[in-house]
Amino acid sequence: MIKESNILIAGGDMRQIYCAKRLSLDLPAAVIGFDDEFIPLEMYDMKTDTMQKHCYDCVVLPVIPLDENGMLNTPYSSSELRPEYIRDMLREDGTVFVGKADERLRSIFSGFGIYEYLNREELSLKNAVPTAEGAVQIALEELPVTINGLRVLIVGLGRIGTALAAVLKGFGADVTAAVRSERGTAKARIAGIRHISSLNIDGSYDLVFNTVPELIFDRGSLTQFSDTTLFIDLASKPGGIDFEAARELGIKAVWALGLPGKTAPVTAGEIIAETIETMLAERGL
Repeated sequence: MIKESNILIAGGDMRQIYCAKRLSLDLPAAVIGFDDEFIPLEMYDMKTDTMQKHCYDCVVLPVIPLDENGMLNTPYSSSELRPEYIRDMLREDGTVFVGKADERLRSIFSGFGIYEYLNREELSLKNAVPTAEGAVQIALEELPVTINGLRVLIVGLGRIGTALAAVLKGFGADVTAAVRSERGTAKARIAGIRHISSLNIDGSYDLVFNTVPELIFDRGSLTQFSDTTLFIDLASKPGGIDFEAARELGIKAVWALGLPGKTAPVTAGEIIAETIETMLAERGL
């Protein structure tokens, strides 16, 4: 039997607003943790500031739910929001959807079902394109030259690296992938780009994208590159570039975290909503 749930979207960046807008097409939905100026006019009736105990079946928390002070991550609100406040708005059998849940969050929402939407394969696949496009947007803003004809290295050919290769080829870039396995070699061939071993990277590139979340470019590696080379790191923490060494060597390195939410919040929010709808359906909600 399918049960209709009401859902609370609490905090986060602008992708959570568009996640709420999409979810509201099919479910009773409300939003909390945003100042009025960040909420579209057509969504004003979804905003709630009132504590309603045990009112909601589900809550959608931000990709990174808590800040360094243990408060809910609310960059678009002038007020702090305690996660315990949100917990008390959930029904006793409520469900929590969150990008990544750390031990602090699990402790606060102990006894509730907690599901991480960033772990879903469909979300990762869909997010690859806006991430790749956002990375190229950064390159266009930072470089004094066109990408067409530029020597570009992509380290790692997973979902994001593969999407990035396709976008860069469309710009006419001279693309090479640094890979570490035969699988990576095969993917490079299918993508129609050159490949090298990630153990044999030299400094002959004008633009470098890293997608591998481990140190690839230490001080020794960076000294091979010209100070005109632009590095863009798309990897999650700890990243793949020694940023302090890059700064001391005069090399521009950008750590581009959370790109879909920054460069394509509508698309990113709708992707989260689609993923949550699937997760709800799997649980008969």
